Amino acid sequence: MFKIAKNIDTAFRQIRSFSLIVSLGCIALCCFTFYRSAVMVENAQSRVYILESGKILEAFSSQRKDNVPVEARDHVSSFHWYFFSLEPDDKLIQNNLVKALYLADGSAKKQYDNLREAGFYNSIISSNISQSISRDSIQIDTHAYPYYFKYYGVQTITRATSVVLRRLITEGYLRNTLRSDNNPHGFLIEQWRTLENKDISIRNR
Repeated sequence: MFKIAKNIDTAFRQIRSFSLIVSLGCIALCCFTFYRSAVMVENAQSRVYILESGKILEAFSSQRKDNVPVEARDHVSSFHWYFFSLEPDDKLIQNNLVKALYLADGSAKKQYDNLREAGFYNSIISSNISQSISRDSIQIDTHAYPYYFKYYGVQTITRATSVVLRRLITEGYLRNTLRSDNNPHGFLIEQWRTLENKDISIRNR
């Protein structure tokens, strides 16, 4: 009688141990499956397919922090290009300035308003002046947020009788914002101001 009870108890313990092992195995398998699924999803999301000349090319996306200096420089460069690239065409001027003001805060709008009130854009049109800008360098400090930048560039101002080269140095800060069609890098320029804007050469035409 006692032997039978002992055998039953032993069998019950064995079944319980087996059930515990099976349960732990199922839990481990579920955890592994979940982990592998998460890895596969992350890898899939990191792949970007680009259609170029009728061919599908595979690329890999990267974390934003890996590209901050590159994206920040391009954002600053694009803003200055739109803000300072002017032709004697009111529609072109307005289109460029609208694009520029999407990339900056009220500090840029204030400079635009000051120039407009001073008749600067009207003089561009009435005098048939073309103005372009090329960047020399852009310094970005990503060690502190918002990111400080300093822009160095040269303006070329073409008038009917002369071509003027003008050195331009500006500074400001970049803060993160949502990406959009009008702001693809997801930065906003703040506290933008001009440090230097003076002629470096004048050539008669």
